[in-house]
Amino acid sequence: MIKAVIYDMDGLIIDSEPLWQEAEISVFKSVNINLTREDCMKVMGMRTDEVVDYWFRRSPWDGPSRIEITSAIIRELIELIKEKGSLMEGVKESLDFVRSKDVKIALASSSSYEIINTVLEKFGLMKEFEEIYSAQEEEYGKPHPAVYISAAKRLNVAPVKCLAIEDSLNGVLAAKAAKMKCIAVPYEGVRHDRRFAIADVTLDSLVQIDSEVWRRVEE
Repeated sequence: MIKAVIYDMDGLIIDSEPLWQEAEISVFKSVNINLTREDCMKVMGMRTDEVVDYWFRRSPWDGPSRIEITSAIIRELIELIKEKGSLMEGVKESLDFVRSKDVKIALASSSSYEIINTVLEKFGLMKEFEEIYSAQEEEYGKPHPAVYISAAKRLNVAPVKCLAIEDSLNGVLAAKAAKMKCIAVPYEGVRHDRRFAIADVTLDSLVQIDSEVWRRVEE
């Protein structure tokens, strides 16, 4: 039986993947790394510092440190969120449905608390979650399961009694490695990826979370 539901944030609550891509393309261009949006999809769901490490290993640069590049991406993203961030379809409906199941609700994100707080304050969602947890507190981000295991511990619920809702493959891998049930709601650009089959249920939108979906994840 599901005792807690843990939401991802980027690409699930906020339509942030295009904004992440815009920020990454802009900042990496400053160190002569010309990324495409397809390149950015390879690191979806990863922590920002790990994204920077990923590209530095492939194309080392001189000049700004990796910490400075990480901070620049975060600053750029926050401005983009404030300027044009939009809520994903079905967020409030899904939260209402989940709350009707009398379970605990948390958020576990690869983003920093600074980004998380910007998003939740923008959309008035801060009070929707009993726990808010960032992978910045962990040694490793998604696809490592640590962020989900720690979030479950904070809720005082065993991971096997938790349902994670994710949009990225790295997030789904993290949730399943934590031994959680998982609903995947993939970003349109990666929805065709067959690896999402490891999720217990795959949907096109949060709007589709209903009693039948709930029954399937509780089986």
